[in-house]
Amino acid sequence: MKKGLAAPRRLAQRKLAFGDNELVQALFGQQSQHLRLIDRLLQIKSNVRGNEVILEGPEEDIFVGARTLEGLYQLLQSGYPLAGQDVQYALRLVREQPDIDLKSIFLDSIFIAGLKRRITPKSLNQKHYLQAIRQCDMVFGIGPAGTGKTYLAMAMAVAALSNNECSRIILTRPAVEAGEKLGFLPGDLFEKVNPYLRPLYDALHDMMDFDKASQLMQRGVIEVAPLAFMRGRTLNNAFVILDEAQNTTSEQMMMFLTRLGFGSKAVVTGDVTQIDLPANTVSGLNEAREILKAVQGITFIYFNKNDVVRHPLVQDIILAYETYQQRLRRPAPARLSPRDHDHE
Repeated sequence: MKKGLAAPRRLAQRKLAFGDNELVQALFGQQSQHLRLIDRLLQIKSNVRGNEVILEGPEEDIFVGARTLEGLYQLLQSGYPLAGQDVQYALRLVREQPDIDLKSIFLDSIFIAGLKRRITPKSLNQKHYLQAIRQCDMVFGIGPAGTGKTYLAMAMAVAALSNNECSRIILTRPAVEAGEKLGFLPGDLFEKVNPYLRPLYDALHDMMDFDKASQLMQRGVIEVAPLAFMRGRTLNNAFVILDEAQNTTSEQMMMFLTRLGFGSKAVVTGDVTQIDLPANTVSGLNEAREILKAVQGITFIYFNKNDVVRHPLVQDIILAYETYQQRLRRPAPARLSPRDHDHE
């Protein structure tokens, strides 16, 4: 083998057999769409014969595919309603940790009573995040966009309200693009701050019927407000979420953290790679994680790119763009100068 060339991947074949006809149909997916997704993501080939499937391809990928299918079948046996996106998440989990018990992840769900639906973690960090929120009064969720930081916190808040574990939900974020000085924007105060709070409304309405959410907001049971409105208050028996916390100043973060009253729970979320504060301004989130890292009762959960929840097609799009950018960065072949031509 020439130096620098990767060793050829060993090819393998494995046959899996499943007992329940109805569950097998759910496992393979309509027109075997779940199997086709696994084939595409692992670059293997699957052949169905009744309740059996034969996987063919590189040995390590066959192992991941088989472990994923076996784990998903156990989920179906437990009554879990399998969807296409669950197959993608399960595949990623098995890749990260081959001996993982998928049931310990997917069955750790949040039940949203009003919508009669369950929201489940899609990664180990998401599971740890939910456990931390259940056990601690203050949790920091730090990581890139799309990792479910705010979404899962919102689900926990709505579930807590439904179960009478808190009397109100307070959602807040800094209006940093205007530096909290909103006078230059048109409209009244609500119209000025509303664009900055829109993502919180969107997440809330995904958890709760629009009319019910509106009624609860009118009664003050659910409050969506800019961070500046938290000053001077004491928040008792509340589930409080501070979103986009990387855009708080040191003073704003301390102000928020000291609002927590008896019977309350706070979740602080942010992405320290997306700080929009003016130059030379310290991020309150960055400062807080250094100051509070040793304080008992406060938990920090760090997410990474492996926790990002994406449609499989998005991954293909990202890969295509990365390939294109690499091609653009590749140096062009050197052109011969006239002097070089003289020596040809």
